[in-house]
Amino acid sequence: MPEVTLFLREYARTSREVGAIAPSGPRLGRALTRYVIPSPGSARTVLEVGPGTGAVTRHIAGSLGRLDTLDLVEANPRFVDLLQGAYGGDPRLRFRTGLVQDHDLGTYDTIVCGLPFANFDAPTTADIFDRLLGALKPGGTLSFFGYVGGARMRRTFTGRAAREHVLDGQNTLRRILDRHTFRTELVLGNLPPARVHHLAPVSAPVQAA
Repeated sequence: MPEVTLFLREYARTSREVGAIAPSGPRLGRALTRYVIPSPGSARTVLEVGPGTGAVTRHIAGSLGRLDTLDLVEANPRFVDLLQGAYGGDPRLRFRTGLVQDHDLGTYDTIVCGLPFANFDAPTTADIFDRLLGALKPGGTLSFFGYVGGARMRRTFTGRAAREHVLDGQNTLRRILDRHTFRTELVLGNLPPARVHHLAPVSAPVQAA
């Protein structure tokens, strides 16, 4: 089944988990992987959370050195099957099925995250960022994206209770961004346009309101 067809079918079936309405375009992929920097002779560790059909995975895999490793954590088993079909022969890639909250993470030089934070409540958002930022090595970076206007659209088309959950989650996300962001990029060439946030850890954990 073509990637786009599978992506759209899974979005219709589990939109809260998938979140994105289309696979990430090349410009968004390049922005998300800006800090997956080749380092010949050293072994880098990279984590991608929510790779989906692998649109960004291609960018990451293309920059991996012989000694590097890439862990992929994906909740959707159909996407995992697709990824294993494409990359299962590469010993540098390791596949984990399930929520990132359910896995014991290693430590990483770079983390790229494709999770739909516009869909998450405050405790889930804080928990995921605590885990990801806590898994970074000194000097490591975490990159993720959100669609321009995505949270506002989500609030518009949900009921009151769900709207409050989304608003609480966005307030928590805003505090995380204020504390950890060192660079933000606007990617107008993606459909829809997106903002990529690059974060670095600090000592104290993130807390939800």
